Amino acid sequence: MSAADPVMDAANRRAEMLMEALPYIRAFHGKTLVIKYGGAAMEQSALKEQFAKDVVLLRLVGIRPVIVHGGGPQIGTLMKRLGKEPRFVGGMRVTDEETVEIVEMVLVGKINKEIVGLINHFGGRAVGLSGKDGSLIRAKKRLHRDETGAAIDIGLVGEVEKVDPEPIRLLEEHGFIPVIAPVGVGSGGETYNINADLVAGDVAAALVAEKLIHLTDVAGIAGEDRQLVSTLTKREAERLIKAGIIDGGMLPKVESSLRALAGGAQKAHIIDGRMAHAILLEVFTKEGIGTEIIL
Repeated sequence: MSAADPVMDAANRRAEMLMEALPYIRAFHGKTLVIKYGGAAMEQSALKEQFAKDVVLLRLVGIRPVIVHGGGPQIGTLMKRLGKEPRFVGGMRVTDEETVEIVEMVLVGKINKEIVGLINHFGGRAVGLSGKDGSLIRAKKRLHRDETGAAIDIGLVGEVEKVDPEPIRLLEEHGFIPVIAPVGVGSGGETYNINADLVAGDVAAALVAEKLIHLTDVAGIAGEDRQLVSTLTKREAERLIKAGIIDGGMLPKVESSLRALAGGAQKAHIIDGRMAHAILLEVFTKEGIGTEIIL
């Protein structure tokens, strides 16, 4: 074997990887992908840069990424710095008027602009939005009920009533990457803090997205044997929820996925955002990663 053979083999493998992406680039050209950005991918510097580069690459090959981001840990950190102890009921942050100001400050004023800046730094054209911009996300008060069915007032926590896709479409059509903070506006102009997973699902439904992709801190959905489930149908997802296999923080992600599919999105994916270039591995390879959810 000549000394050049290992070099040629490595070059051929790289070329094959690029060619594997070609049919997916063609299939998804002009299509919208909604990406829920959170967890370690949003907190670790190296993963932040990889995420921004991946999003820019998607846009450059003609795919239309739309980002919806969270920020729960950062909200909690600022609340404590300001002397306000975070409180949760049923996994939802109790949000009084002072807290919703902090939520908006962190999500819209800080995190959103950081994501926009990073994408733009790597050659993209990102624009930050909150649900209040152009009445993008109309919201109403979310009622929480305890185990007995009694209503508990948790303040300015909202649920999506309607997503207006027009502002997002206008940005997409002019080559921009929308980055959305999960803050909604009520009928009286009040601000609502909304779960980012659920916002992502409703945005994907409103846009009839090709894919909804949730970046998480786990490999995907584990089944009854605790092994990764690569494909999950709506019926199977509902069965695992009823059995208590899908619970905790995974519940809103699955609920979000089912909302997106019910609204016309083609597929939903829950993938490990701690993995380098997780989005590209999901979108541009045959096997993909994580769990895909289908009707």
